[in-house]
Amino acid sequence: MGWTDERVESLKKLWQDGLSASQIAKQLGGVTRNAVIGKVHRLGLSGRAAPSKPARPAFKAPRPARPAAAAPAAPRRIAEPTAVAAAAPTPTPSPVRYIEEAPGTATVLTLGAHMCKWPIGDPSSDSFTFCGRRQDEGPYCMEHARVAYQPVQTKKRGGANELARSLRRYI
Repeated sequence: MGWTDERVESLKKLWQDGLSASQIAKQLGGVTRNAVIGKVHRLGLSGRAAPSKPARPAFKAPRPARPAAAAPAAPRRIAEPTAVAAAAPTPTPSPVRYIEEAPGTATVLTLGAHMCKWPIGDPSSDSFTFCGRRQDEGPYCMEHARVAYQPVQTKKRGGANELARSLRRYI
């Protein structure tokens, strides 16, 4: 359908009433939202009586304060037993030692700064975890770093064959 004078007048009235381009297109029938927007632009219609959506309130009530987030779980510490067998003298243990997490026990919420971030399992499943073992440098523990960072393999040069192959480029 084309833009008749009657349809243009309807468009102007509906636009001034604050209807959206989609609503106007439905009421007029036979035109798309984009056709309405184009015609409004060509007619130079700018002012509207009311917006198509109600205005949001200018003042927003402040949100309640969030509770402090729990610190990520650090490796658990346990005190060494004080009673040591007297039969064999042993070096004096430190008073506190870290229990290393078993691989695959860390979740996104419990993963700490010095824990191995090697993913274990399918990320879309509920059983997805991270390695979680202690690491000193980089994101992975020693075992997973060996898998993640492999040395670059050097190409074996084939002597005469390689020389012939490289010279063919220039012939």
